[in-house]
Amino acid sequence: MSVSLKAKDNKPEPIAYSEAALRNNAIVVEYCRTSMSALSGSTAGVLGLTSLNGFAFYMFAVVILWVMFMIKAGPNWPKYYVSRQSILTNGFFGGLFTYVLFWTFIYGMVHVY
Repeated sequence: MSVSLKAKDNKPEPIAYSEAALRNNAIVVEYCRTSMSALSGSTAGVLGLTSLNGFAFYMFAVVILWVMFMIKAGPNWPKYYVSRQSILTNGFFGGLFTYVLFWTFIYGMVHVY
């Protein structure tokens, strides 16, 4: 009775990622997040959102951007990103600062002056 090594060893094969491709994908995600933050901050300012409604709008925009990335990557998302969570959380506070900058500026221009 012989046992093959393949049947005996049930460990999954390691996945090799291209560092240059991962870096490029991270740059694209960061660019999209910055653009989304500026656009959604301007939208929140024009709509006159204040307080927690404005921050909830930012959370909504972040989740929508994440969903769009997941739809674009499709079921083969592990080919492009190491984890789904990293797309959602990386650059969150940098985007928040951009969002607040545009939100307050446009709100002031439209509703105060």
